[in-house]
Amino acid sequence: MDFAEGVGESSSPPRSFGSFSNYDVRNDVFNRLVENGHGAALTNPEFREQLDAHFNRLPASYGLDVNIDRVEDVLLHQKLLALAKDPEKRPVYHIRFLENISRTDVNGNQDLPSILTTPGQSINGANIEALSHKRTRNHTSDFEPCSKLEDLNLDVGEKNSKDTEEQCAKKMLSRRQESFPIYIHEVIFCTVDRPKLLSQLSTLLSNIGLNIREAHVFSTTDGFSLDVFVVDGWLVEDTDGLYEAMEKAIAKNEGSWSKSSHCHSATEKPLATPSKLGDWEIDRRLLKIGERIASGSCGDLYRGVYFGEDVAVKILRSEHLNCAQEDEFAQEVAILREVHHRNVVRFIGACTKFPNLCIVTEFMPGGSLYDYLHKNRNVVKLPQLLKFAIDVCRGMEYLHQNDIIHRDLKTANLLMDTDNVVKVADFGVARFQSQGGVMTAETGTYRWMAPEVINHQPYDQKADVFSFSIVLWELVTAKIPYESMTPLQAALGVRQGMRPELPSDAHPKLLELMQRCWDETPCDRPAFSDVRAELENLLIEVQENSEVNRT
Repeated sequence: MDFAEGVGESSSPPRSFGSFSNYDVRNDVFNRLVENGHGAALTNPEFREQLDAHFNRLPASYGLDVNIDRVEDVLLHQKLLALAKDPEKRPVYHIRFLENISRTDVNGNQDLPSILTTPGQSINGANIEALSHKRTRNHTSDFEPCSKLEDLNLDVGEKNSKDTEEQCAKKMLSRRQESFPIYIHEVIFCTVDRPKLLSQLSTLLSNIGLNIREAHVFSTTDGFSLDVFVVDGWLVEDTDGLYEAMEKAIAKNEGSWSKSSHCHSATEKPLATPSKLGDWEIDRRLLKIGERIASGSCGDLYRGVYFGEDVAVKILRSEHLNCAQEDEFAQEVAILREVHHRNVVRFIGACTKFPNLCIVTEFMPGGSLYDYLHKNRNVVKLPQLLKFAIDVCRGMEYLHQNDIIHRDLKTANLLMDTDNVVKVADFGVARFQSQGGVMTAETGTYRWMAPEVINHQPYDQKADVFSFSIVLWELVTAKIPYESMTPLQAALGVRQGMRPELPSDAHPKLLELMQRCWDETPCDRPAFSDVRAELENLLIEVQENSEVNRT
């Protein structure tokens, strides 16, 4: 998708995260447990330390969602996570009834409270029962049987019994439509955190016939996931049948719940095998769309929320799509499904059901390198500059190792997280080199485009290396390449051998590397593995010199 030049996928101002700096909910939780006479809070000297440890392994957003009137829920979550450490018990899950709402409530668009603040039965922290594959017995609510005398016409004879039954059924249906409640349940899962877990859990709930009304998802610092869903669709208040349905659904995927979530870099582990068709499919109803970040020729980029996680959502305008753009969309999804690396933007899923076509990736709160350099006008010191460049090289090296050519490498498509780690993004025109055929199409953005691409000559991965040289020049100069020219003028100049003017104050090794990367002859340009190694050595040299100068 061709977004405006300089606008990167997922770019946005840095996110402001909640913290416990001014208000620490842990104090209130502990004090309330003491007030409630919770045994361990009163007698166990290590209780407060264990409570703090529970909060510390979860993100700050968890503390912000705690309902102080239901502090026993914190102990429930703590116990679930403890049980999840046993592979034989995964996934640990807990189900309970919360409330019922009438159909008039739904038609009136009555909002449900947050899942951690929904009023409902409280669990006594001293009596939390075994939670994995166990029953939590709640009150039952039976339907009225059709044989109740007041609902039958006793004057009708035997021969009209069929008509009587039909009238009874219609009468009961009408009554149920007027007063039939919708039962709201809470389902909590704890297991090892891993890619596609949310998709697996939402599919599991859907297969049982449950509708997800709300979801809060928390990843712990030690690799586990606490996922809390509020659902409807179960037709009775009692949870016994729901537990049985859950057990059967989980049994169908036995063995997939205990796998480790820890990932390795491309140099440690080969590219993952393709996912099963559809396990990355996004249910558009669960995707909350926020502010628009950027617009392109055939779609828009939005900030959104998916299962409690900030995401970037690329939405295609389906009414204007042509065959080529549909192929581009399918190609981007196919590539994103295959890549997983620290320096490549993380794919979350896609909606491929026409007309709701969209791609969902992790949200990058640091914005793009383009904005960092040119809009925010940051001056990048050499050590940070080298770290940025090394991140780009690592991401591109991984892609090239897996036969992927990006074809639109530029600072607008290089995004930063909260720690200023740079990730390669936007695979709208990327391609698997192993697909066959000779690539000659003019693809990319003129200011960063290699001469062989501009000239419609055959090209390969070395076209990305040329684009990187322009990115490196941007990092060194903090200027837009060929700033005084239009993009087309710049392309014509590059065809004739023009390159950006070399800065006089840059490190000589960077200048020499830059010139090799933008060499006219593609085979004379270095591979990203070589570029990365040179930059890493230069970073070590710069850091050592800095230490010497300090002493």
